[in-house]
Amino acid sequence: MGRHLDMGERVVKTEALHGGITAEMRRLTVGGRDGGTRDLVLRTFVDVEYADDWLNRERCAVALLAGAGVPAPGLVAVDRKAVHCEYPSLLMTHLAGRTVLEDEGVEARVPLLARELVAIHAVRPAPAERPPGFVTLTTADTVVTPKGADAAAWAAAVDVIREPAPAYEGRFLHRDFHPGNVLLDVPSPSPTALQITGVVDWAGASWGPADLDVARCCTNLALLHGPAWGVRFAGAYEKAGGVLAAAASDRLYWQVRDALAVSEEVQQVSLPWRGAGRTELTARIVEERLDAYVATLMDASG
Repeated sequence: MGRHLDMGERVVKTEALHGGITAEMRRLTVGGRDGGTRDLVLRTFVDVEYADDWLNRERCAVALLAGAGVPAPGLVAVDRKAVHCEYPSLLMTHLAGRTVLEDEGVEARVPLLARELVAIHAVRPAPAERPPGFVTLTTADTVVTPKGADAAAWAAAVDVIREPAPAYEGRFLHRDFHPGNVLLDVPSPSPTALQITGVVDWAGASWGPADLDVARCCTNLALLHGPAWGVRFAGAYEKAGGVLAAAASDRLYWQVRDALAVSEEVQQVSLPWRGAGRTELTARIVEERLDAYVATLMDASG
C-alpha cells in the first residue's frame, strides 16, 4: 500500500470500523513529514465468493461518481486479486460523518435520504460506463417465512415474485441504499440541521429499475423504525422528484421482491444494527417487523 501514499507518508494508526456485512473496514491514519495526518479507508473482502465482482463494481462506481455531485468516497487503489493484500481490497478516501440509526429524528432524515437517492438515479453514465445489470438471488423457493407469520400474506407475496419481472427504464443504482450506508453530519446543539456527508458501500452498483433501490431503503426503514416508514419512503422519493413505475402492480413486485430477499438474511442484517446500539433489534424482532411490513404491502395491494 505504501506505493500509493505520498512521499514521506506512513500509516501511524489503524482502527476497525463497524457496521459492514460483506467486508471488513479499517480506518488508516496516515502521517506526513510535516506532522499532519489524513485518513483513508481500507475495505477488505475476507473469504467472499464474489469479491472480484464486487470490487470491480465499487471501483467503477466511485470512479464514475467523481464530480457527479454524489458524496461518494474517492478511489485510491484497488487490489482485486490480493496481490498486495492478504485478501481482495479497496483503498478509498475517508468521508466525515456517521451513520444514524436511532428512531429519534427519523422524520427529518427520510426526506434527506429520498433526495440523495434521486440524485444517485440522476447520474447518467455513457452506455460503455454503465455498471453490470442488477442481480436478485431470491426465488419463490428460497424465501424463508418467519415463524408465526401471516401465512396468507406471505403466500400471496411469494406468488407476486413468481411472475416475470416488469419492464423498466434503466437507472444507475446503488443497490444497497439504506441508513446504514449513509453518513450524516449531526450538528450540535441543533441535531435537526442534518446534512448527508457521504454514501458508502458501492459494491452492488448496478443498472436497473429505480424501484429496486427505493424498495431496498423501504425495507430497511420498515425494519429499523416500523412498517409505516417503509411505506412512507416511496412517497418521499416521489416528492423529491423521483419517478417510480407507473403501474401499482409493478411497484409492488419490486417492493415485495426486496422484502422477501431479507427473509433469507435476517441475522446478517440485524447484527450490525445491534452493534451500532440498536440492541433491541434482535433477529426475532426484525422477523416480526418484516412480517408486518409484508402484510402491509399485501393489504395495500388489495
